[in-house]
Amino acid sequence: MDIARPSNARQKRLRRIGYGAAATLSVLLITLGLSRLEPAAPGVDRATLWIATVERGPFVREARGTGTLVPEDIRWLPATTQGRVDRVFLQPGTSVKPNSVILELVNPQLDQELQDAALKVEAAEAALANLRVQAQNEYLQQKATAANIAAEHNKARMQAEMNEALAERQLVSALALRQSKMDAEQLAIRDEIAHQQLSSYEQSIQARVAVQQSQVDQARAVFRLKQQQRNDLKVRAGINGILQRVPVEVGQQVAPGTNLARVADPGRLKAEVKVPETQAKDIQIGQKVAVDTRNGVVTGIVTRIDPSVQNGTITVDVGLVGDLPRGAVADLTVDGTIELERLPDVIHLGRPALAQEQSAVGLFKVESDGTATRVQAKIGRMSVNTVEILSGLNVGDQVVLSDMSTWDAFDRVRIE
Repeated sequence: MDIARPSNARQKRLRRIGYGAAATLSVLLITLGLSRLEPAAPGVDRATLWIATVERGPFVREARGTGTLVPEDIRWLPATTQGRVDRVFLQPGTSVKPNSVILELVNPQLDQELQDAALKVEAAEAALANLRVQAQNEYLQQKATAANIAAEHNKARMQAEMNEALAERQLVSALALRQSKMDAEQLAIRDEIAHQQLSSYEQSIQARVAVQQSQVDQARAVFRLKQQQRNDLKVRAGINGILQRVPVEVGQQVAPGTNLARVADPGRLKAEVKVPETQAKDIQIGQKVAVDTRNGVVTGIVTRIDPSVQNGTITVDVGLVGDLPRGAVADLTVDGTIELERLPDVIHLGRPALAQEQSAVGLFKVESDGTATRVQAKIGRMSVNTVEILSGLNVGDQVVLSDMSTWDAFDRVRIE
């Protein structure tokens, strides 16, 4: 029979243990090596990226918005009195002159009020004429009374002078002389009072006539007002221009102050540009504006900035300089680019997506090996399509401006 040899079995067991330890050590080393490897950079299609180069040179800050052309001279024609729309003669788009009748209202009550006002004017004028005649007669009577007193005074004065002459010859007694002098003095006083009364009465007549004249003027003013309201029932354009709107219909009742029509002068237009509030903080009156009518660009100047914000925008009025391109009409949609500031020598770059003024932003800089590495760049002032680079990038660097938020977890990507 065969006898087992212990030495051979032991060697085999030791060999197996050695192989297992070597395999385990190899696995550990491979695992450790793999854990130390960086993850592979994801690939990005170059066709989907917007890549720009950092440059140095002039930098123009701009703000941009859209808006419309509107007439500078717009006139709303309101109703001056209550009425009913009887006829509409002209439709929007029609050229009008100052005397062009756009529509006509009717108001029977106003016709009655106009007639009553005319009668009141006639009555007031008749009362004034009667007062003048009556006052003239009374003045003449007062003047005649004053004349009689003056005559009596002259007669008494002459009698006193005659008695004084006779008294010197002792032909009249001293008592008679004294009596005649007293009569003359009394009549002198009455004569003075009569003249004062006559002057006062003349002033009284003027005051009474002035009161009645004011009533006449008041009646005439009411008549003119009613007559003007009656004339205003025919709504006229008032200016040369284009009829833009007639917001009422035949048969509609309108109250005083209701807008009946809008007329505008098409020869004088301005642009109302709505600029996002984030871009509008540096806009000032007098800045230059390029207004694109899509059929040509016309130069303008900021003339007014609306102080309120509506729907996230601020309205900027732009006065247009020079001739307008053909086809530039009211309500035409336009684009306005406002020049905020012109800097002669600045490091600048195209505006990255999601960039904010005076902030740091992570951007992917394109390397020579075809990869893009994330860098931190500090953004300064911003324009519509350009930003100022304060730090983090150098002139000549190529930077991805597209939205790279999908790769926020990576600091390096491959551009394929």
